[in-house]
This record gives sequence, structure tokens and C-alpha cells, in this order.
Amino acid sequence: MTKDGSAQHPANPAGSPLIFLIAGEHSGDLLGASLMQGLLALDPDIRFAGVGGPAMQALGFKSQFAMDDLSVMGLVEVLPRLPLLIRRINQTVSDIKSMRPDCVVSIDAPDFCFRVAKKLRGQGIPLVHYVAPSVWAWRPGRAKKIAGFLDHLLALLPFEPPYFEAVGLKCSFVGHPVLESDLDQGDPEAFRTRHKIPADARLLCMLPGSRRGEIERLFPVFCETVILLKVLFPNLHVVIPTVSTTCDLVKTMVGKNGLSGVTVLGDGAEKADAFSACEVALAASGTVALELAFAGVPAVISYKLSPLTAFIARLLLKISYYSLINLTLDRLVTPEHMQVECRTENLVPDLSKLFTDQAARQCQLDGYEEALVKLGKGSVSPGETGAKRILETIRTTRPDRT
Repeated sequence: MTKDGSAQHPANPAGSPLIFLIAGEHSGDLLGASLMQGLLALDPDIRFAGVGGPAMQALGFKSQFAMDDLSVMGLVEVLPRLPLLIRRINQTVSDIKSMRPDCVVSIDAPDFCFRVAKKLRGQGIPLVHYVAPSVWAWRPGRAKKIAGFLDHLLALLPFEPPYFEAVGLKCSFVGHPVLESDLDQGDPEAFRTRHKIPADARLLCMLPGSRRGEIERLFPVFCETVILLKVLFPNLHVVIPTVSTTCDLVKTMVGKNGLSGVTVLGDGAEKADAFSACEVALAASGTVALELAFAGVPAVISYKLSPLTAFIARLLLKISYYSLINLTLDRLVTPEHMQVECRTENLVPDLSKLFTDQAARQCQLDGYEEALVKLGKGSVSPGETGAKRILETIRTTRPDRT
């Protein structure tokens, strides 16, 4: 029986379980691929169907339609594509009802995935979602609503399960996927050689975000910060890893602001080497804070929302910190400056201190290690742990299938 009490449909009477996966964006595709590897390690004959991208397809996954159809963010961007999204929701639900998989695993992209899950409620198919919504930050009431249609939730952060277990939803912490990356294995000398960066240059990694809006808001103050830092460190060189969709914008803004001594990386392929070569980072708030921690780069985190969004956020947000490192430890380890605090008079002293004060650097690195252990460093990989929880969910609802 599933959580809603309905009987499991006797589909797939023979063979290994069929898992229907739904990934709606690049990060979800990577999580899906890791999950597939974990499942295949436990059962090499397990079968997959659903929606996914290049990383999942490289493992033999055949997507029902292009994952890019779901990769839309923001109200303005969604509206023109709303008819397509509705068709894809209905198509996905129809495919699942037809295939009768042993489990549906949706990955992030809650706007799409939760609509699919709600339509499948009562169908007798176990529903697992990977990446817990941030109810600890805003709209805590969502936890109870989500508990009404999901059977199990896989969380990336160690402090998330209690929020959902309190309303009756089984939730498992599986670890953060940054721990499966190679960001701690960069080659600093090779990076400097490739980009002809002098051996005595002090390197700052600047990460103003991956979306056009956040880059446009953060780049001016980040550039001004760099200009002031160059007065203190004349041999300062700046490295800016980007994604392909924003590389041209970043190059344009570098030129417009008259910055010299800047290396812009176009597709993120050299990120591990870049991180290893840099002494300090100035970064937008987000997952990159964990990436920098894993790579061992002391950092200052900052962010700016649009005025209207910031006003709404002040009313809704229920958190003391913004950086994921600080949130994980519930104390300030990485300096963070948000909204009106995102100013050069705050950023320059903090960055300068990390360049010159070894004790401050070590304090942050020690905090990184403590947080990464809490996030699962040294444990079983998130993909493998998530795979085990999924197979346990199937065993609970369909003991004849495992």
C-alpha cells in the first residue's frame, strides 16, 4: 500500500523494478545521473524511463521529451511557454499511468514535479522527491501540503528532515552532491601556465552568479571592489568562471568597467583548476558557497535581489544566515553581506583580511571542514544513499518487486 492507502497496481510482474525519473534542469540532470549510478550499483538490471538531460542520457536513459522544455525560471519567462508546460505535465502523468512504474522519482523543479505528483495521488504508485523545498527559509506551511501527496523526500541538507517528519512525511538526508565533484582536485600550476598568469600574481575568484539578472545587480559593486583591492594588491589577478549562457555578458561588463588582469572562463570546464589557483573568492550566495568550501577557497559571500523581491523576502524569510556553510553550522563562518550591506566598504576589508591574515583563513577552512562532514563528507555518496532509500520505499509498498 502507498501512503494514500490505495493498492499498488500489479504492473511489471517480472523483471527488475522500473523507476520513472523526472529531471527538469541541469542540476537535476546531474543528480539524476548520480542516482541512476547508485541504483545500477545495487541492481544492474534496474530499468528507467522518464525525462532527463545529457548526464542521464549518457547512462543509456531515453528521455520522453527534451528536458529543456521544463528549464524555465521566472514569471516573465514562464508565461509564453505555459501551454507547453501544461502539455508536458499532462503527457508525463499519462506516461506514468500507462507504464505503471514501481516508483516515480522527481528531482528538484518543484513547480513542475509537484503538479505531476498531485495528479498521481491515489494511483498507487510510490512518489519520491529528491531535493527538499526550503521550508526552513520561507513558507513553512508548504511542508504539510507536500506531505499530502509524497511518500518519501530525499534531502540534501542535514537540518531539513525534522521540518517534514514533524508533519508526517518520511524524509531522509542523503548528503550534498557537491561532495561527488572533483572541485578538490584542481591543478593550480597548470591553470596559471595555460592562462599565462605570472607566478607572483595574487588570484581572486569572482563569481557574480549564473543568471543575467543577478550578474547585472552584483557586477558593478564586485568590479568596484576589485578596483579598490588592486590598490592594496597591485599584482591582483581576477578569475571569473562562467556558464556559456552568461559568458558574453560577463566579458562585456568586464570591458565596460575597465577591468584589467581578468581571465574569464567560458564554460566552467576549468573550475576545479581555477579554484585551486585562487587564494580568495568573492561570490554570489548559492551552491557555489559549498563548492568553494569543498575546494578549500576562503570566501566572502554577497547577494542583491531586485527591490520588490527583496521587500517580499524580508517579509517571508525566516533565516539568520544565507550562506549554506553558515546555515549548516548555525553560526557565521563565511562573511556574508546581503542587499544594502553589499557594499565595497564591507567587501574590501573582509577580502583583504583573507588575503593577509592566515589565522582568519584557517578559521574559515576549519569551519568548512566541520560543515562538509555534516553534509556527508567521508560517508556513502548521495547517489548511493538516495538509491537505497528509493529501493526501501519500493520494498515497503511492493515487497514482491525486490
